[in-house]
Amino acid sequence: MSNKDITAVITSFRSENKILNCIKSLSSDLKIIVIENSNDQKLKDKLEKEYSNLECVLSNKNLGYAKGNNLGLSLVKTDYALIINPDATLHNHAINNFFLSAKANPDFAIIAPYVQETKNEKSSKEIKEGIFEVNSVKGFAMFLNMKQFNKTGFFDDNFFIYFEEIDLCRRLKKEKKKIFLDTS
Repeated sequence: MSNKDITAVITSFRSENKILNCIKSLSSDLKIIVIENSNDQKLKDKLEKEYSNLECVLSNKNLGYAKGNNLGLSLVKTDYALIINPDATLHNHAINNFFLSAKANPDFAIIAPYVQETKNEKSSKEIKEGIFEVNSVKGFAMFLNMKQFNKTGFFDDNFFIYFEEIDLCRRLKKEKKKIFLDTS
């Protein structure tokens, strides 16, 4: 597995100041699709001019998080996708950790990183180290095995914002799909 096997999808709504840090945290050889839930042509032009690995799609209206991500995921041609919020950034080793976890658990549906702020608040005795199966994950960064979503589909378009990742995880678990949290 390499960065050529993954596409990052960022759904945004007028997040120019935040999204730039997110994009900079991703490798320059990673394909990036930005779904901009507005008609901000200046932002689209700026992003596509500055980043040759990025495609920005203007939805011309605010589709919301679920529908925006679904639009982005429909454009993914790689085996894996990374859903990442425009205000999130990844550590340098995050993509490599996702690949290592995927190799160890090839039938995964979602692998998500543990939220560092939460990890710092808990004592080390409360946190399992490594990767372990969970019922749901937070949606700020989710590494998806695209083959695992044929039957389930992705996010429910009826969710505009909030709880869409919980619903998706619930539907995946009903189908006995595996969702992992990676604390490394």
